[in-house]
Amino acid sequence: MSTLPDDTLRKILVQIQQTAVQSQRALNISRQQSASKDRERRILQLTIDEIQSIEGDVNLYKGVGKMFMMVPRKTMEQEFKTQEKELTDDINNLNKKAKYLEKQFNDAQSQLRDIETSDDKEEFKLPSMASLVIMLVMNFLLQVSFFIIVSSANEYAEYLGGNATFSGVVIGIPTGFAVLSLIPLTQCDKGLYKMPLHISCCFAIIGHVAYAVAYQANFLYLILIGRCLTGVSFTMFMYCKRYCTDPRIIGIRRRTTLAGWQVVCQGLGLSLGPFLGGLLYKIGFSNSIFNGYTSPGWIMAGIYAGFWVLVTQYFEDIPQPPPMTMMELSLPVAKGLEIEHCPNYSSAPATSPPLPIDESFRAQLSLITLSQWGVIICMCWFSMVCFFILGSWEANLPVFGAATPNLRWSPFDAGNFIALGGTICFPFLLANILAARRIQDRKLLAFGTTVGLAGLTTFLSILYTDTVNYSSLFACWCTVALGFNIATAITLSLLSKQLPPYWNGRTSIVIQCSNFTGRVTGTIWGGSGVSVGMMNFVILEIVMVGIGVVLFTTLWNKLKTKNG
Repeated sequence: MSTLPDDTLRKILVQIQQTAVQSQRALNISRQQSASKDRERRILQLTIDEIQSIEGDVNLYKGVGKMFMMVPRKTMEQEFKTQEKELTDDINNLNKKAKYLEKQFNDAQSQLRDIETSDDKEEFKLPSMASLVIMLVMNFLLQVSFFIIVSSANEYAEYLGGNATFSGVVIGIPTGFAVLSLIPLTQCDKGLYKMPLHISCCFAIIGHVAYAVAYQANFLYLILIGRCLTGVSFTMFMYCKRYCTDPRIIGIRRRTTLAGWQVVCQGLGLSLGPFLGGLLYKIGFSNSIFNGYTSPGWIMAGIYAGFWVLVTQYFEDIPQPPPMTMMELSLPVAKGLEIEHCPNYSSAPATSPPLPIDESFRAQLSLITLSQWGVIICMCWFSMVCFFILGSWEANLPVFGAATPNLRWSPFDAGNFIALGGTICFPFLLANILAARRIQDRKLLAFGTTVGLAGLTTFLSILYTDTVNYSSLFACWCTVALGFNIATAITLSLLSKQLPPYWNGRTSIVIQCSNFTGRVTGTIWGGSGVSVGMMNFVILEIVMVGIGVVLFTTLWNKLKTKNG
């Protein structure tokens, strides 16, 4: 059955369910009729026995409406025996019918149990390990690409004639170009992943090379152009998330777990990227081509070139479903079936990539309930807010650390600080993977948001009391990074469990656009944090989290999904 199209599978399932219900209903009616006729037959038998026990020729009367008509004894006995024979035949026929209906009902139940067993296997399915590892490693490399320049971007921009705000734009601009690249790319990918992987590797190499060449060219805007080209490669952020929630290859009880692994890669990139960038800046490499500013670009370009070879050799794309045969097309369909209203969205396979907006899309939109729209809005908001806060802190810490009198961080110091916070979070992110198998997504989202909000409020208090030092700032950064990294793991996986599988492509795009929006605006906000005032910087983030909390608590009952 797994080779049949999605609609055909659902039609077969509904027909089996209808057969089971109809068979059970008919079986109950047959048994009731048989019991009723058996009572009538026993009454006739008792009547015949009473008549036969009477001696002599007596007058017998038969009720006719409100009157009684005299009938000869032999005639009445013959009528009763004829009625008894008819009732016996009817009872035998009903018993045969009941046996047939019982067999039909048991067969339907057995088929449903087989489907349920198959669904259990579907809920835990995974793709090939090599392909899954490639997607997770790609997510890690993209995170490193994003963060490796954070430590030195401010100094690099100033060296070429820019300022802190420009460096924030340089850090965040790739996500804007990723959004612009997503729409045409999703129209050409045919629901597959290998072509986006090739495009991502290609543009990552070109972008990093351009970022490195800007030093020798002494051209400020070339680092911006390089980051814009790298932004095209960041479209794979969406494909990595979509891959780990794709119902064609990932069971519903694996999605949050894989999202947790993605967050682990995100945490590793968050730690290694700034540390590596700061370390390379400190070493310096006094060379006009390979130095503290350009070495991140050259190293990442080389890594992507090697990784591209591995993608070509080992990545296995999703197999396309075979074309429907005439036999499958001619399968009978029960009248009045409402296939679109089949409630088991979570385990049904998705067989089609996102389509352009047309009449079928408008019809699908009409099937989304108000509560599901609320869940979509809530998850998009949390996705945007989490990446806004993480991006703003990552861009702000080097600037804030350099401007604070009792810190005076260099790019190397800022990179180490950010990396150390990510390292502290790493064991907790691993624990989150285990927790995802036993705890509901909405509870993990609430936990992550609470931890992150605690870090923001603590940071606001130390700013207000002017007690900022290394340890207090580090505690705030660890809680913010941990809380909102945990929260980012939930948004797409929860949404994929709430909506039909054929929405997976669209929900992946919507969530990733929310991520990108939060990332690009967050980095710009983080670069401007010292200029606008750090109190205002934190208050805005707390307000944004507060709006999410209102949405979350309002929709709490609607956010319940399967674990895992």
